[in-house]
Amino acid sequence: MPHVALVPFTGFRIREREMRELGMALPGLRARAGAIAQLPALGLLTLAGLNSPAWTCSYHESDGSDAHPLAEQIISLRPDLVAVSALTASIDEAYAFSRLVQKADVPVVLGGLHATACPEEAAQHVDAVVVGDGESVWADVLADAEYRALKRIYRARKPFDLRESPIPRFDLLGAVDRPRFTLQTQRGCPLACDFCAASRLLGPWREKPATKVAAELEAIGSLAERPIIELADDNTLASRSHPGPLLDALAGSGVRYFTEADWRLGERPDILGRLAGSGCVQVLVGMESLEVSHGGMGPKGAPVSRILEAVEAIQATGVAVIGCFIVGADGETEASLDRLGTFLESAPLADVQLTLQTPFPGTALHRRLERAGRLLGHRGWSYYTLFDVTYQPTSMSVEALELGFRSLVQRVFSAVPAQRRASLRRRIWAKHPSFAPCA
Repeated sequence: MPHVALVPFTGFRIREREMRELGMALPGLRARAGAIAQLPALGLLTLAGLNSPAWTCSYHESDGSDAHPLAEQIISLRPDLVAVSALTASIDEAYAFSRLVQKADVPVVLGGLHATACPEEAAQHVDAVVVGDGESVWADVLADAEYRALKRIYRARKPFDLRESPIPRFDLLGAVDRPRFTLQTQRGCPLACDFCAASRLLGPWREKPATKVAAELEAIGSLAERPIIELADDNTLASRSHPGPLLDALAGSGVRYFTEADWRLGERPDILGRLAGSGCVQVLVGMESLEVSHGGMGPKGAPVSRILEAVEAIQATGVAVIGCFIVGADGETEASLDRLGTFLESAPLADVQLTLQTPFPGTALHRRLERAGRLLGHRGWSYYTLFDVTYQPTSMSVEALELGFRSLVQRVFSAVPAQRRASLRRRIWAKHPSFAPCA
């Protein structure tokens, strides 16, 4: 039987030495990086769920180190195809791995957001590239691979209908104890923030039927008792006019879950009354900036006071809110970074996420900075980590922004503010109907 090996290149990548060392020194950052590194690659597991019975498959995670041992392991299986997914920050690793596999006369197909944004580049490093939703073309890829007749580029003819979603092959993860699983209830986002690639690259925003979500929850539940799940959504419940079926499915499964959502969730009484009861313990809310309005945010952009009122309403239900801030937008200065630090030292947020503005390929932000000649050409894709500067700021030097970001991270995640937020999380979770700490 033909065999396909699935290989994701995911997890945190931090290139700058000072930022790497800082991340290792701050327990909160280190714990979050570890949790993300262990999340399975849902896209490849979903494709495996569409495999023809004629194909066998296996799943192999990269740990971000030397690609040679992984390549040798997979070559030893004598697969007929290797399917790779990679983030922009890890795409160079994926290219290097693919070359090693190809030397053994094993064909490689590459998909994901970066491959979708840069198909011509990707096609120089692999045998075939999938552009858009992989589910729409996976059967064609396997059929062509079986006859050693892969096309250079496969383009999804239309957005994949999530009503046809298969149950991901979670069984391929093996017996390794997983702290978290991933599950998707929607794809894309109804908003179009200029820095976000996921909202548009794979087509229009779509919701998965609650019955499909329930089936995936059951599959995860068969592998772990009371699992913790990260919803692989960009904006959960963003436009569900009738959220009841999804909340019922989540509540009925008994899982605890973490998700990302619009702050306006806090102004939805139809959701707030059921959020904690559905198993939600944490929600990441994109506040983005105190002073800069990013393009494409639409109704998501609002005065900070209104956003904080919504945050308080969410946390009053027993669900902790992680405030997400993007540093380095046009107009950022040393003074604005200091104001953000002062705000975060006392903000009523259960936790904080700080990243640098990153112009990922395929985004409106990347196109705008490229037209203006502001992208740093000497800093390739491996710098697109969310923690490295890749463009010329408007009001600071590159070096000043790097230093300012590191100083802000150290200030916000040092012992005293981190302990204050930990205490706040404990008070919030004490209100949760099934309180159990979730890092």
